[in-house]
Amino acid sequence: MAVNFDLTGKVAIVTGGNGGIGYGMARGLAQAGASIVIAARRPEKNAQAVAALQATGAKAMSVVTDVQDEASVQATVHAAVEAFSGIDILINNAGINIRKAPQDYTLTEWQEVLNTNLTGVFLCSRAVYPHMVQAGGGKIINIGSMTSIFGSNVSPAYGATKGGVVQFTKSLALFWAKDNIQVNALLPGWIHTDLTASASAERYNFIKSRIPHGRWGEPDELAGAAVFLASAASDYITGIVLPVDGGYTAM
Repeated sequence: MAVNFDLTGKVAIVTGGNGGIGYGMARGLAQAGASIVIAARRPEKNAQAVAALQATGAKAMSVVTDVQDEASVQATVHAAVEAFSGIDILINNAGINIRKAPQDYTLTEWQEVLNTNLTGVFLCSRAVYPHMVQAGGGKIINIGSMTSIFGSNVSPAYGATKGGVVQFTKSLALFWAKDNIQVNALLPGWIHTDLTASASAERYNFIKSRIPHGRWGEPDELAGAAVFLASAASDYITGIVLPVDGGYTAM
């Protein structure tokens, strides 16, 4: 049997897909043939991402989405179904970080990180579930982090939520296997994005020295793993946690 990475005719929602690794994965899925729905909060940045995808010949649209808000998530899913007649793939990528010591967090700050990074994964996954069931199956890819594995001395709330994403991924995989929905997680390593741009030169170089590949990654380097987990090539794979990290976790 031929290995099938073709996503022609498939519809993918990518939260936080207007930049960074979200856009890198969206572009990879589009190159494999998928229609793309960019779901993110900034209208202008959304429009730029859609225009760039459409310039390559891809079918793409955007919806202004706040993954913390149940009504916003439901509206996004409804818009995607109206435009493309279904949903086959969901990439839960939207995330924020607040870097400070645990004792310095306000409850509002803690809840904002939790609601975006973890509750947003729940809301989006729950919203697409009936449409994937109707389609006879689907693919959900949740984006974790190196802090899903290691503790963080700079981002305690982020680390807690990304650890939760991994455990929630495994639970969804078990619950929805009967529905032919595969749920897996990608753990990006140290990637050049807006979230990591604030790293000091000292921290940047220390991390670089620990990466066997000898460099930080680029957003597009998540695309191959995303296409694999979104395609028929991974139909017998569910509940896994795949680092894409230049060998960092092997150290």
